[in-house]
This record gives sequence, structure tokens and C-alpha cells, in this order.
Amino acid sequence: MRRTIIIYGIAMAVLVSLLKLVEYKYLIRDIPLEFYIGVIALLFTALGIWAGLRLTRGTVIDRSDPFKIDEVNLQKSGISKREYEVLELISCGHSNQEIADKLFVSTSTVKTHVSNLLAKLDAGRRTQAIARAKTLRIIP
Repeated sequence: MRRTIIIYGIAMAVLVSLLKLVEYKYLIRDIPLEFYIGVIALLFTALGIWAGLRLTRGTVIDRSDPFKIDEVNLQKSGISKREYEVLELISCGHSNQEIADKLFVSTSTVKTHVSNLLAKLDAGRRTQAIARAKTLRIIP
């Protein structure tokens, strides 16, 4: 981000220097003011488009290497297979009732699994548990 700001600042300095080089007094005598203002508008429009494309360019994510679960961290955390299934469904955004329906268990069982997951991942909320599991490379 700092590099982009520096490039943008340098480009602005070059444009201002260019305007000083051309010298407004000489242009105003030979060319009408509207033409001069139009040229300035075009230059700054081009600079704005260039800067906008540079600042809003997305990062390319390489998906050629598929996600692999870190088995060591999974074993260290002590998460059971059923708790792992619940964690995956939580990361998909399912509610307790939806998880219970998908796993054919009661809602209170899901709540117990979620409580155990929060304790094992040292998290206070579901979102923290998901973030922690992602940093441990347990879930994609």
C-alpha cells in the first residue's frame, strides 16, 4: 500500500511539473482557456483511472495446491470426529437446528459439541473458533 501511495504521489508531482513546464501564460495567448482546461481534465482523468485500477486490483490466490488438513494440530486440539463435523457445518454458517437436522442428533447435543469446540479451540464465540481453526489449518 505504501508503494502505491508513493507511486501516486510521484505521478501527481510529474503532472504538476508538466503543467509548470508548459507555462500557463504562453498557452493562454495562443490557445483558448477551454482547451487548456480540457487538456488538464483529460490528464487528471487518466491519472484517476490509472490510480483507481491500481488501488482496487484484487490479489490473485493460487488454488493449484488443494487444502490439506493439518493432522498434527487436529490431534493436539483433541477434537473428535463428530465435533469436527460440527465445526465444518458451523464454518458453512449453519445454525444449531440445521446442524442437528444434518447430523440426525438433538439440538442439545449440537450445543454440547459447540461448547466443547469453543473450549478446545480457546474461543468465546463461533466466529473466533472458526478463525482459530483456520489458523491451525484444521478447516479450509
